[in-house]
Amino acid sequence: MATYYPPVGFHFLVEFEGLGSQEKDHQFQAVSGLSVDIETEDIAEGGENRFKHKLPVKTKYPNLTLKRGMLIDSAVIDWCRDALENFAFKPVNLTIKLLNDEHQPLVSWNVVHAYPVKWSVEDFNAEESKLVVENVELTYNYFTLIKS
Repeated sequence: MATYYPPVGFHFLVEFEGLGSQEKDHQFQAVSGLSVDIETEDIAEGGENRFKHKLPVKTKYPNLTLKRGMLIDSAVIDWCRDALENFAFKPVNLTIKLLNDEHQPLVSWNVVHAYPVKWSVEDFNAEESKLVVENVELTYNYFTLIKS
């Protein structure tokens, strides 16, 4: 009987289409917001007072947040700055890949039509000895799951 071990959540990379291929631009400390919800609409049926029917309406995707140690020279951050400072939005597709121990993708998520809506740096504090961490928040249309 084979033993199954779930994949680890710390071995992943993020690839942006058309934003350069520097290895450091693929490495993030955390990715959050990769989820989907179904919005529903309540419909009352005439004569039925015990409940309302819930019907699916549309899908809703929250913003995607990418977190990493701050990079001084980054094509991804240049893309974000262009959008946030110059209001020049250039949506891109990106792929989030969960990797196995041989650095091969187990599962990938193809995120479609993403663009930045927020960039932030965590607080500076002279009493702590920690890295400067930047957060990039992206909005997008939808994602698809790709099994390898």
